[in-house]
Amino acid sequence: MQQRAMAESAMHRSRPAMKILLFGNSGSGKSTLARRLAADHGLAHLDLDSIVWEPGRIAVQRSTEAIAASLAAFLAGHDRWVIEGCYGELVQAASAHCTELVFLNPGLEICLEHNRRRPWEPHKYASKEAQDAMLEALQAWVAGYYEREDQWSYQAHRRIYDAFAGHKSEHLDDTGARGRWGLHESSGR
Repeated sequence: MQQRAMAESAMHRSRPAMKILLFGNSGSGKSTLARRLAADHGLAHLDLDSIVWEPGRIAVQRSTEAIAASLAAFLAGHDRWVIEGCYGELVQAASAHCTELVFLNPGLEICLEHNRRRPWEPHKYASKEAQDAMLEALQAWVAGYYEREDQWSYQAHRRIYDAFAGHKSEHLDDTGARGRWGLHESSGR
C-alpha cells in the first residue's frame, strides 16, 4: 500500500505544471474548452461564475472579499488547473499564476450562435426555461463586447493579453484552441 502511494506521488510530481487561464466574451467557447482540458489532462476546473455569484442566485454578486478569498483558495489548493471566465479583474489576478494565457476571441457571430445553442447550465439556473428567459439580455450584453469599456469588454481583455509576458495565444475562431491541445469537436459547442 505504501509503495503504491509513493508511486502515485512520484507520478503526480513528474507531471508538468499545467495552469491554463481561458478568457473571452460570453459564448467564445471557454467553458466547453475548459471542461475538455480538465477531463483530458486531469486538471482542477474553476468557472469564475461559480465564485462571483451567490449559489443559486446568479444575479446576486458575492462580496469582493469573498470572491478574492475563493480565487486565492483555488490557486493555493491546486497545482494543475484550468480557470475560465470573462471577469477582467479576476483574469488579471489569476494571470500571475498561470503557465499559459488563452484569449478566445472568435468574433461576435460565433459567440451569439454559441449562446443560442448553449445547453442548460444547472449550476447557474433553476431550469432551462429560466436560462432561456435571460437569453435576450445576455445576447444584448454580448453584442456590446467590442464597444464597452468595462472589465468584461474586448478592450479590457486586449489590455490583459497584450501586457502578459508569459506563454499566451489568441484564437480568432472556435477550432484553433481545441487543436492546440489535440482536442476534437464533439456534440454541443
